[in-house]
Amino acid sequence: MVLLNSLVLQASMILIPMDPNQKNHLKAYGVTYWVLQQNSEAYWLLNYLGGSFAFEYRPEFEKECKTRGITYQVIPNAAFNQILTEISNPEVNQDAIKLEVAPKVAVYTPEYDHEGNRIQPWDDAVMLALTYAEIPYDKIYDEAVLSDKLAKYDWLHLHHEDFTGQYGRFYSGNHTAPWYRQHVRESEEMAKKLGFKKVSQLKLAVVKRIHDYLLGGGFLFAMCSATDTYDIAMAADGVDICAEVFDGDPMDGDCQERLDFSKTLAFRNFRIMKNPFDNEFSSIDNNGRKVNPQNDYFTLFDFSAKWDPVPTMLTQNHTRTVKGFMGQTTAFVKDYIRPDVLILGENKSMNEVRYIHGTRGQGTWSFYGGHDPEDYRHFINDPDTDLNLHPNSPGYRLILNNILFPAAKKKERKT
Repeated sequence: MVLLNSLVLQASMILIPMDPNQKNHLKAYGVTYWVLQQNSEAYWLLNYLGGSFAFEYRPEFEKECKTRGITYQVIPNAAFNQILTEISNPEVNQDAIKLEVAPKVAVYTPEYDHEGNRIQPWDDAVMLALTYAEIPYDKIYDEAVLSDKLAKYDWLHLHHEDFTGQYGRFYSGNHTAPWYRQHVRESEEMAKKLGFKKVSQLKLAVVKRIHDYLLGGGFLFAMCSATDTYDIAMAADGVDICAEVFDGDPMDGDCQERLDFSKTLAFRNFRIMKNPFDNEFSSIDNNGRKVNPQNDYFTLFDFSAKWDPVPTMLTQNHTRTVKGFMGQTTAFVKDYIRPDVLILGENKSMNEVRYIHGTRGQGTWSFYGGHDPEDYRHFINDPDTDLNLHPNSPGYRLILNNILFPAAKKKERKT
């Protein structure tokens, strides 16, 4: 017992391996975030044992690792320094990034109506990931965004959202459904409250305010339909692309020709869908994909940890092959990706891109196609995914990479 206590006293670091031997990859992110909240620094060891984490040994830190059920090792300071020495070798594609401050996280979501009832009849993968990993976040929506509340946050998530004001283009099969009618009613009431004649005008104002947040140094992450509708709204600034069933008047006849692709983040030269009975927003989504779910995978790119730390952080995983999953916007047709966008993950055989990244002003953004990494085809009113069944999900790891990314020491965040 005396010898054991002596070894613990000599030990100065806790190492959390993130290779296939890790019992709970997702909880490991949460522990690392929690350590940052305790005003302690951590290391992200890029490409070392699957993108491992390390931080100083404290009894309370070890207790938290045990409580959350993650795999960890207590190692002497000398052993950790040896790891850093090995990682620093120019011939090794690894690097050590210091994590300093826990980022303040916001999720853009309506979530509940005035009576406290849940509005959206689907889950949000990022909120599921944050909750499971025990990372705190705030829910914000249109009124908060237009009241300049975004400045309080380092990281903002957008999920299954329609920034074009077409109510998710669910009109064809769901316009009589109670949840759809409620969504329309709540959206129109919000637009009127905030001084807009149309929901599309409200959503454009929200996108512009989010864009200002990005330009000022914010970290933006979007999934599913929030990815393409963001860019469609920006390109259609001043153009009516909504059919009469959505906003009460016809769309502009020359709306396609008047799109301004210079304003977009990720996509260009796409075609908008004018038929309101089509649930696709544009040609960006690879709607014609035909693939057996069992064979639906995309591949993460390998980047240089020392020269390209940002994309390396965003693609840390215990596998380079991630199983695909569907969504309102599943995958991006490669032909519509802007040339200045960095592709992080793709399915070359289908000419589709699943995961992309870029910069704008002082900020960075990442778009991730699909709705829920562990629910291949999530239908309306399906139950939420139980992440207790998927603690090692590679698809969810990509989400959590983005959440820890803003914690990296600023001088390391270069692209």
